[in-house]
Amino acid sequence: MASRLTPLVVFAVLVVVSACAQPVGADRLTPSDPEGLEAFASDADLAAYVDTLRQRARDESQQRRRYESDGMPAAPEMAMAEGMADQESITNTQTAGVDEGGIVKRVGDHLLVLRRGRLFTVEVGGGALDPVATADAFGPLDPSRTWYDELLVVDRTAVVIGYSYARGGTELVLFDIARDGQIVYRSTYHLRSNDYYSAENYASRVVDGKLVFYTPLGLPIWDDRPVQESLPAMRRWTGDASGAFEPIASATRVYRPARDLQPWNAALHTVTSCAVGDGELDCDATAVFGPFGHTFYVSTSAVYTWLSGWAAPRDASASVLYRLPLDGGTPGALGVRGGPIDQFSFLESRDALHVVTSEWPGGQWMWNSERPRTRLSLARIPLAAIGDGSDDAPDAWYHPLAVPEGGVDVNRFVGEHLLYGSSWGGNQVQVVDWTAPGTVRTLWTGHRAERIEALGQNAVVVGSQDGDLHVSAVRLGDRLAVADTYRLADAAQGETRSHGFFYRPDRTGGGTLGLPIRRHGGRYASLRHGSASMVYLREHGLSFEPLGTLDASGETPDDACQASCADWYGNARPLFLGDRVLALMGYEIVEGERTPGGIRERRRASFAPTPQITAR
Repeated sequence: MASRLTPLVVFAVLVVVSACAQPVGADRLTPSDPEGLEAFASDADLAAYVDTLRQRARDESQQRRRYESDGMPAAPEMAMAEGMADQESITNTQTAGVDEGGIVKRVGDHLLVLRRGRLFTVEVGGGALDPVATADAFGPLDPSRTWYDELLVVDRTAVVIGYSYARGGTELVLFDIARDGQIVYRSTYHLRSNDYYSAENYASRVVDGKLVFYTPLGLPIWDDRPVQESLPAMRRWTGDASGAFEPIASATRVYRPARDLQPWNAALHTVTSCAVGDGELDCDATAVFGPFGHTFYVSTSAVYTWLSGWAAPRDASASVLYRLPLDGGTPGALGVRGGPIDQFSFLESRDALHVVTSEWPGGQWMWNSERPRTRLSLARIPLAAIGDGSDDAPDAWYHPLAVPEGGVDVNRFVGEHLLYGSSWGGNQVQVVDWTAPGTVRTLWTGHRAERIEALGQNAVVVGSQDGDLHVSAVRLGDRLAVADTYRLADAAQGETRSHGFFYRPDRTGGGTLGLPIRRHGGRYASLRHGSASMVYLREHGLSFEPLGTLDASGETPDDACQASCADWYGNARPLFLGDRVLALMGYEIVEGERTPGGIRERRRASFAPTPQITAR
C-alpha cells in the first residue's frame, strides 16, 4: 500500500459491502475463575504452533480451489497491510491521565508542532509568541513513502511516530527539545508492524511517563520464514537497512489465541511499553494472537483490543476481547460478539468495561469507524470475567440500544451517560445512563451529530444541517434537554479528529470552547487545506455567548513538502495557555485578546518554513 486513500473513496467501498450478523444463542454462562491466557513455553513451542497454522492454510487453500473448480464461490479474505507531566494538558484526550499522540504539545516555555514532515518550536513563555526552530521530523533518513503522523513528549524528549512503507514498520524519531527551543535529533527506531492508521484513533500514548504503542502485524502464513521474524522486535537505525531487529518479547511473552484462528487471517497484536532516557528507548512488549480486524482502547491500567474474524464459531459477529495490563501482567480474554464503532465505544469503570457493540465486527483500522452501524448493544463486562478466553459474555450482559434510521457512527461516554448519533443524518442523539441502561431517550437536536464531547458534567453535540454548523449544549440527567444551540451560517467543521476541539472550564462554573471551522469545502477539506477560522464560545449555565473568531490569513506558502503532505491528523487546534487564547491554523498561531465584546486578534506568528529551509 503505497499511499492512503481519501475517506470518501473508502466509504464508497464500505457502503456496498453488506455486513451480515447471525443471532447468538441466549445461553447464560457463568464465567470461570479467570486465570489469564497461556503463554508459549519456548521458541520451539511457538514455531510448532505457527507451522500448524501454515499447514491448515495450505489445506484450506487447496479446498477452496476445488470448490472454485466446481463453480462454488471462494471464501472471502481480508486484505492485509503491507509488509511535561506537571503541565496542564493542551490536548482533548479521551481518558484523564492518558496523553495521546497529536500534532502539538507543550514543552516548557515552547509549543512543539508537527506538520507536513517537519517539527517547529514557538516560544510562548513570558507572554511571547516567537517562532524559534525548525527540523525535519524524519531526521537524517530518506522520508520517501513514510508518513509522520503523531507527536508525544516525555520530559524534554519529543518522539515523532510514523509508518514507513519503505523501511517497513512503525518509525519512532527522537529529538531533544532544548530550553531555548532548539530541536536536536537524537535517534531513530523501528518497531516491526503493519500500518496502524485509523481515521479516529491514535496509535501512541503516554501513561505514567512511559510511551505505549499498539501495533498489529500479520503473520507470514504463506511462506516458511522463521516465526521469530514476526515476533515483536525493534531496531535502532544505524545508517542503512542492514541493522537487525532485536526481539523485545520472547516466546514466553506471546500468548496462545483464545479461540481457533483462521490461518490466513492470523496476526500478532502487540502492546509495547518504552522508558525514555537520554535519546534512548528501553522497550518491552506483550503480544497476543488473533485475527487482523481490531479496535483498541487505552485506559490508565490496560490496553483493550477487540478482535474480529475468528474461525469458530463461524458467526460473522463472533469476536474476542483481550485485556493487556500495562504493568506487564498476564493478558486475559473473553468471547464477545459484534464490534465497537471506535475507541470512544469503550469506558473502563472501577470494576467493569462498558462497550458499545454493533452487528458489524470489521474493526477500526483505516476508515472502518466511519461506516454507519445498526443493531447496537451496550455491553457491561466485569473485569473479573476476562480470563482464559474459554467463556463467552452471556446475553444478559448486552443491553439492546434503540438505533435511529440511517444508523450510528458517532458515540461518546460523558460522565454517567452514553450519547450516540449519526454524522450522515437523523437530527437526533440517543442518550442512556450506562449505570442503569434500561431506557434509551431520544433527544432531537435539529442537526447531525458529527462530534460529541464533554462540556463539564454535560455534553456538546456539533453537526451540520442545511449548510450551517450547529453547536448544541446538552443537559444530562433527569432534565435531559438541548439547553442552547449556536448556529454558524455557511460553515462546517474544519477538523474531524477528536483533538480539533477543546473546552476550558473556569472558576465560575462555565468555560470557553474552541472549534476550527471552514466556510467552504466540507469537513474532509482539512486533508489538504487549513481551517479558515477558530470560533470561540463562552458557556455558562449551558447557554452560549459567541466571543468571535480568530481567522487564518488564507495564505498557502510553498513549503517544498517532502513527507506527510496530507494532513491526516489535522492542522488546526484551539489552545488555552493559562489566561491566553491561541489558535493553531496551518503554519500560523494567532493569539486572541479578551475584550468586553469578546475575543479579537492581538497578534499572530507564522512558523512556515523559510526559503532557506525549503531550498535544501
